[in-house]
Amino acid sequence: MNIQTTKIELVKMILDIENYEFIQKVTDFIKKNEKADFWNDLSLTEQKEIKRGIEELDNGERIAYKDLLEKIS
Repeated sequence: MNIQTTKIELVKMILDIENYEFIQKVTDFIKKNEKADFWNDLSLTEQKEIKRGIEELDNGERIAYKDLLEKIS
């Protein structure tokens, strides 16, 4: 099933629901997730680590994937 078909099926199911509270919860869920930015859910420590990793990559500081696997194994 492709995404367009899935969306249509979802809309059909929603149209059959008569429970206002449930519809409101679905609406709130969609609005929250369409605007959600995972970055805001990260701790400051996690954000700093990601920024540091990006800086390291920008400076050419990287290791091969197989070397990483050996290091953590």
